[in-house]
Amino acid sequence: MTEIETEFRARLGTGSGTEFGAGSGTGSGTEFEAEFEAGSGTVTLDRRTGPYGEVALRRTGATYEIIANGCFLMDTSDGRSERLLVDAAYAALGLPTSPLPPPAAPSVLIGGLGVGFSLAHAAAQERWGRIAVAEREQAVIDWHRTGPLSGISGAALADPRVTILHTDLTEHLTSSSDRYDALCLDIDNGPDWTVTEDNRSLYSASGLASCRARLNPGGVLAVWSAQPSAAFEEALRNAGFSSVRTEEVPVARGVPDVIHLGRNPA
Repeated sequence: MTEIETEFRARLGTGSGTEFGAGSGTGSGTEFEAEFEAGSGTVTLDRRTGPYGEVALRRTGATYEIIANGCFLMDTSDGRSERLLVDAAYAALGLPTSPLPPPAAPSVLIGGLGVGFSLAHAAAQERWGRIAVAEREQAVIDWHRTGPLSGISGAALADPRVTILHTDLTEHLTSSSDRYDALCLDIDNGPDWTVTEDNRSLYSASGLASCRARLNPGGVLAVWSAQPSAAFEEALRNAGFSSVRTEEVPVARGVPDVIHLGRNPA
């Protein structure tokens, strides 16, 4: 048997609860054998259906992919844009590059957890203070706590600055009284290409008003997108954000990924 096949057969034999491979709707051994026979080289390690639709974790070689409602969301092949999301937000704050004392260190809310690159990058930097991550899919949290994505996020999850919030980001923005110095949002393929219809409200006037309400004066909103959106830039300005700009992230093929940035006026 191949290494992947051996690994997955072992995963099928794990226990229940939040352990990797134990979610409702996880594929059967027969399904995986069919995939190998087809020679696709891709295996679906876990698939679950919840209140927001279906979410799946796949592996091709050494690369893991998260698929939401049949739509590719992200993978572990290249984390440059996820890391730049965090770095661009910090740079836009205009703070020293060296760490500030704990009371003055800026706080950040990352939404969502994804494959964990943004969280791991933020936690690896002493210059950040409180780090919160909003993730609505229990499956994604499980893949990081007990599944293969723990290799990316394990050290970050053990960091006392880090808190994982099992909540829908839009709900957290409207119901929480917490404030942050930076919001780093990566829950869709961009403002014009959302994973679920409900997410569209995040990029609307009311959703951006909720983002501003969660930001301290001078705080920064950073939004990842698979392509630039002039309409979203205008929406940020109309919502009262200042210093609105877009940073490009070169990719191997196609148009660059981008980071949309806006600042909550002091």
